[in-house]
Amino acid sequence: MARRAVIVAGHAVLVGGKNLTSDSSWLLLDYQRGEPPFYIEHVRAGVEAAAADPDALLILSGGMTRREAGPRSEADSYYRVAEHYAWFGRPDVAGRTILEDLSRDSFENLLFGVCRHREFTGWWPDAVTLVSWAFKERRFGLHREAIRFPAGRFRYLGPNNPRELEQALASESRAVETYTADPYSSGERFREKRAQRNPFRRQNGFAISCPEVAGLLGHPGPELYSGPLPWSLTERSTTG
Repeated sequence: MARRAVIVAGHAVLVGGKNLTSDSSWLLLDYQRGEPPFYIEHVRAGVEAAAADPDALLILSGGMTRREAGPRSEADSYYRVAEHYAWFGRPDVAGRTILEDLSRDSFENLLFGVCRHREFTGWWPDAVTLVSWAFKERRFGLHREAIRFPAGRFRYLGPNNPRELEQALASESRAVETYTADPYSSGERFREKRAQRNPFRRQNGFAISCPEVAGLLGHPGPELYSGPLPWSLTERSTTG
Protein backbone atom coordinates (compact mmCIF):
# COMPACT_ATOMS: atom_id res chain seq x y z
CA MET A 1 0.00 0.00 0.00
CA ALA A 2 1.53 3.28 -1.14
CA ARG A 3 2.42 5.44 1.86
CA ARG A 4 5.00 7.75 0.29
CA ALA A 5 4.39 10.06 -2.66
CA VAL A 6 7.48 10.56 -4.81
CA ILE A 7 6.63 13.58 -6.94
CA VAL A 8 8.79 14.53 -9.92
CA ALA A 9 8.14 18.10 -11.09
CA GLY A 10 8.09 18.43 -14.87
CA HIS A 11 9.76 21.23 -16.80
CA ALA A 12 9.16 20.64 -20.51
CA VAL A 13 7.19 18.64 -23.08
CA LEU A 14 8.69 15.82 -25.12
CA VAL A 15 7.54 16.05 -28.74
CA GLY A 16 9.40 13.16 -30.39
CA GLY A 17 12.72 11.88 -31.59
CA LYS A 18 14.88 8.91 -30.70
CA ASN A 19 17.56 10.88 -28.88
CA LEU A 20 15.86 12.21 -25.78
CA THR A 21 18.97 14.09 -24.72
CA SER A 22 18.66 16.29 -27.82
CA ASP A 23 16.95 19.68 -27.67
CA SER A 24 15.14 18.80 -30.89
CA SER A 25 13.15 16.10 -29.08
CA TRP A 26 11.62 18.64 -26.71
CA LEU A 27 9.68 21.88 -26.98
CA LEU A 28 11.92 24.24 -25.06
CA LEU A 29 12.05 27.90 -24.14
CA ASP A 30 15.28 29.68 -25.00
CA TYR A 31 16.69 29.44 -21.49
CA GLN A 32 16.02 25.69 -21.45
CA ARG A 33 18.41 24.88 -24.28
CA GLY A 34 20.74 22.07 -23.27
CA GLU A 35 18.58 20.99 -20.32
CA PRO A 36 17.03 17.67 -21.52
CA PRO A 37 19.81 15.47 -20.05
CA PHE A 38 19.08 17.07 -16.69
CA TYR A 39 15.36 16.30 -16.98
CA ILE A 40 16.23 12.68 -17.65
CA GLU A 41 18.23 12.64 -14.43
CA HIS A 42 15.22 14.01 -12.56
CA VAL A 43 13.14 11.11 -13.84
CA ARG A 44 15.89 8.67 -12.89
CA ALA A 45 16.06 10.13 -9.38
CA GLY A 46 12.30 9.73 -8.98
CA VAL A 47 12.35 6.14 -10.20
CA GLU A 48 15.25 5.29 -7.90
CA ALA A 49 13.58 6.94 -4.90
CA ALA A 50 10.41 4.95 -5.55
CA ALA A 51 12.41 1.76 -6.09
CA ALA A 52 14.08 2.22 -2.70
CA ASP A 53 10.69 2.27 -0.96
CA PRO A 54 8.25 -0.52 -1.86
CA ASP A 55 5.47 1.54 -0.29
CA ALA A 56 6.07 4.52 -2.58
CA LEU A 57 3.88 5.75 -5.41
CA LEU A 58 5.75 7.61 -8.16
CA ILE A 59 3.82 10.66 -9.39
CA LEU A 60 5.06 12.40 -12.52
CA SER A 61 3.72 15.94 -12.39
CA GLY A 62 3.18 18.62 -15.00
CA GLY A 63 0.37 19.84 -17.21
CA MET A 64 -0.26 20.50 -20.90
CA THR A 65 1.63 23.76 -20.73
CA ARG A 66 2.52 24.50 -24.38
CA ARG A 67 -0.01 24.97 -27.17
CA GLU A 68 2.69 24.36 -29.77
CA ALA A 69 3.18 20.85 -28.37
CA GLY A 70 -0.49 19.97 -28.68
CA PRO A 71 -2.32 18.23 -25.85
CA ARG A 72 0.82 16.57 -24.50
CA SER A 73 1.69 16.97 -20.86
CA GLU A 74 4.97 17.30 -19.03
CA ALA A 75 3.88 14.37 -16.87
CA ASP A 76 3.33 12.09 -19.86
CA SER A 77 6.65 13.27 -21.31
CA TYR A 78 8.48 12.13 -18.20
CA TYR A 79 6.63 8.81 -18.28
CA ARG A 80 7.87 8.28 -21.82
CA VAL A 81 11.40 9.11 -20.67
CA ALA A 82 11.15 6.37 -18.03
CA GLU A 83 9.84 3.93 -20.62
CA HIS A 84 12.56 4.85 -23.11
CA TYR A 85 15.25 4.09 -20.55
CA ALA A 86 13.51 0.86 -19.43
CA TRP A 87 12.80 2.41 -16.05
CA PHE A 88 16.53 2.71 -15.41
CA GLY A 89 16.73 -0.95 -14.54
CA ARG A 90 13.75 -0.88 -12.17
CA PRO A 91 10.73 -1.98 -14.26
CA ASP A 92 8.86 -2.85 -11.06
CA VAL A 93 8.31 0.89 -10.50
CA ALA A 94 6.21 1.16 -13.67
CA GLY A 95 3.32 -0.62 -11.96
CA ARG A 96 3.18 2.02 -9.23
CA THR A 97 3.58 5.13 -11.34
CA ILE A 98 0.79 7.57 -12.13
CA LEU A 99 0.50 10.98 -13.76
CA GLU A 100 -0.61 14.32 -12.36
CA ASP A 101 -1.12 16.27 -15.58
CA LEU A 102 -2.87 19.44 -14.45
CA SER A 103 -0.25 21.45 -12.55
CA ARG A 104 1.05 24.66 -14.07
CA ASP A 105 3.74 25.68 -11.59
CA SER A 106 5.80 24.44 -8.68
CA PHE A 107 3.18 25.14 -6.01
CA GLU A 108 0.70 23.01 -7.93
CA ASN A 109 3.32 20.31 -8.52
CA LEU A 110 3.43 19.76 -4.78
CA LEU A 111 -0.19 20.31 -3.80
CA PHE A 112 -1.74 18.59 -6.82
CA GLY A 113 0.77 15.76 -6.51
CA VAL A 114 -0.33 15.11 -2.94
CA CYS A 115 -3.97 15.34 -4.00
CA ARG A 116 -3.39 12.94 -6.87
CA HIS A 117 -2.01 10.41 -4.37
CA ARG A 118 -5.22 10.74 -2.35
CA GLU A 119 -7.35 10.53 -5.48
CA PHE A 120 -5.62 7.37 -6.71
CA THR A 121 -5.05 5.44 -3.47
CA GLY A 122 -7.91 6.66 -1.30
CA TRP A 123 -5.61 7.95 1.43
CA TRP A 124 -3.13 10.73 2.00
CA PRO A 125 0.60 10.00 1.88
CA ASP A 126 2.47 9.62 5.13
CA ALA A 127 5.53 11.16 3.53
CA VAL A 128 6.46 13.12 0.42
CA THR A 129 9.64 13.14 -1.64
CA LEU A 130 9.83 15.97 -4.17
CA VAL A 131 12.29 15.87 -7.09
CA SER A 132 13.30 19.01 -8.98
CA TRP A 133 16.28 21.28 -9.57
CA ALA A 134 18.69 21.55 -6.64
CA PHE A 135 18.49 25.35 -6.75
CA LYS A 136 14.72 25.27 -6.17
CA GLU A 137 14.87 23.65 -2.73
CA ARG A 138 14.06 26.89 -0.86
CA ARG A 139 11.06 27.53 -3.12
CA PHE A 140 9.61 24.08 -2.44
CA GLY A 141 10.28 24.59 1.24
CA LEU A 142 8.01 27.64 1.07
CA HIS A 143 5.36 25.56 -0.71
CA ARG A 144 5.60 22.89 1.97
CA GLU A 145 5.16 25.53 4.66
CA ALA A 146 2.18 27.03 2.83
CA ILE A 147 0.31 23.71 2.75
CA ARG A 148 1.56 22.92 6.28
CA PHE A 149 2.92 19.52 5.39
CA PRO A 150 5.15 18.35 8.28
CA ALA A 151 8.84 19.06 7.67
CA GLY A 152 9.86 15.74 9.21
CA ARG A 153 7.85 13.85 6.61
CA PHE A 154 9.12 15.81 3.62
CA ARG A 155 12.28 15.08 1.64
CA TYR A 156 13.69 17.15 -1.19
CA LEU A 157 15.87 15.66 -3.94
CA GLY A 158 17.73 18.00 -6.28
CA PRO A 159 19.82 15.77 -8.55
CA ASN A 160 21.42 18.61 -10.51
CA ASN A 161 21.40 22.24 -11.61
CA PRO A 162 21.26 23.79 -15.09
CA ARG A 163 24.50 24.85 -16.71
CA GLU A 164 23.58 28.54 -16.53
CA LEU A 165 23.31 28.39 -12.75
CA GLU A 166 24.11 32.04 -12.06
CA GLN A 167 21.22 33.15 -14.26
CA ALA A 168 18.93 30.54 -12.70
CA LEU A 169 19.83 31.65 -9.17
CA ALA A 170 19.10 35.30 -9.98
CA SER A 171 15.67 34.36 -11.33
CA GLU A 172 15.03 32.05 -8.39
CA SER A 173 15.86 34.77 -5.89
CA ARG A 174 13.06 36.86 -7.39
CA ALA A 175 10.71 33.88 -7.36
CA VAL A 176 11.40 33.19 -3.68
CA GLU A 177 10.65 36.84 -2.83
CA THR A 178 7.37 36.61 -4.75
CA TYR A 179 6.32 33.33 -3.14
CA THR A 180 7.22 34.70 0.29
CA ALA A 181 4.83 37.62 -0.25
CA ASP A 182 2.20 35.49 -2.02
CA PRO A 183 2.64 31.92 -0.68
CA TYR A 184 -0.51 30.57 -2.38
CA SER A 185 0.40 32.24 -5.70
CA SER A 186 -3.04 33.77 -6.03
CA GLY A 187 -2.00 37.25 -7.18
CA GLU A 188 -2.41 38.67 -10.66
CA ARG A 189 1.11 37.77 -11.78
CA PHE A 190 0.61 34.11 -10.95
CA ARG A 191 -2.90 34.02 -12.40
CA GLU A 192 -1.60 35.36 -15.71
CA LYS A 193 1.28 32.88 -15.75
CA ARG A 194 -1.04 29.97 -15.04
CA ALA A 195 -3.41 31.09 -17.78
CA GLN A 196 -0.51 31.12 -20.24
CA ARG A 197 0.45 27.62 -19.12
CA ASN A 198 -3.08 26.32 -19.56
CA PRO A 199 -3.71 26.76 -23.30
CA PHE A 200 -6.20 23.88 -23.40
CA ARG A 201 -8.33 25.40 -20.60
CA ARG A 202 -8.21 22.38 -18.33
CA GLN A 203 -9.66 22.48 -14.81
CA ASN A 204 -8.77 20.34 -11.84
CA GLY A 205 -11.45 18.62 -9.78
CA PHE A 206 -9.49 18.09 -6.59
CA ALA A 207 -11.98 20.03 -4.46
CA ILE A 208 -14.41 17.20 -5.27
CA SER A 209 -12.09 14.18 -5.24
CA CYS A 210 -10.14 15.50 -2.21
CA PRO A 211 -12.78 17.39 -0.22
CA GLU A 212 -10.59 17.40 2.89
CA VAL A 213 -8.44 20.12 1.30
CA ALA A 214 -11.13 22.09 -0.53
CA GLY A 215 -10.53 25.03 1.79
CA LEU A 216 -6.80 24.99 1.16
CA LEU A 217 -7.30 24.74 -2.60
CA GLY A 218 -9.39 27.91 -2.54
CA HIS A 219 -7.33 29.83 0.00
CA PRO A 220 -5.86 33.05 -1.46
CA GLY A 221 -3.57 34.00 1.43
CA PRO A 222 -1.29 35.70 2.08
CA GLU A 223 -1.99 34.59 5.64
CA LEU A 224 -1.29 30.93 6.39
CA TYR A 225 -4.26 28.64 5.90
CA SER A 226 -5.53 27.76 9.39
CA GLY A 227 -8.21 25.17 8.62
CA PRO A 228 -7.89 21.45 9.36
CA LEU A 229 -5.66 19.45 7.05
CA PRO A 230 -5.59 15.65 6.78
CA TRP A 231 -1.82 15.33 7.11
CA SER A 232 -1.91 17.13 10.44
CA LEU A 233 -4.27 14.55 11.96
CA THR A 234 -2.94 11.80 14.15
CA GLU A 235 -5.32 9.26 12.66
CA ARG A 236 -5.29 8.59 8.93
CA SER A 237 -8.72 8.46 7.31
CA THR A 238 -9.29 6.76 3.99
CA THR A 239 -12.78 8.14 3.75
CA GLY A 240 -12.11 11.78 4.60
